[in-house]
Amino acid sequence: MSQSLTLQYDKTLYLLADQPAHRALIHRYLEVAEYPDGRIELWADGATLPYTTYDRLAEIDQGAIVEHKRLGHVLRVAQEMQAKRDSRRSASAPARTTTGTPPRPRKAAPGKKPQRQLSAADLQAAIEKTFNAPLPYGKP
Repeated sequence: MSQSLTLQYDKTLYLLADQPAHRALIHRYLEVAEYPDGRIELWADGATLPYTTYDRLAEIDQGAIVEHKRLGHVLRVAQEMQAKRDSRRSASAPARTTTGTPPRPRKAAPGKKPQRQLSAADLQAAIEKTFNAPLPYGKP
């Protein structure tokens, strides 16, 4: 548990409420229980902890681009970079909806890169691709 009451597991940030009982867990290891039906529970000292999540693999949808006409090009560049990113969860963890079969090692998705391997050249290519493409609402 971090100083800011957050825990990172499988590219998702879990946030605990700022309470004295939770502050006592800072710098301790918590148990993460991942169930076959997709539920995830955080455990400390034999008790379940309530949490909220922040997904680090969020996606920009087309509606946001159309709604923010002044930011349209920037949002399209972000959307293009997200298309290049391998947004799957970690390959070492079992699937969240596993049926009891052991996890299989996954290879990188074809044509995709892990987020940390996206480079300035990838960003430049996304900018060039979206610069010449018309915006969905028809105005520059």
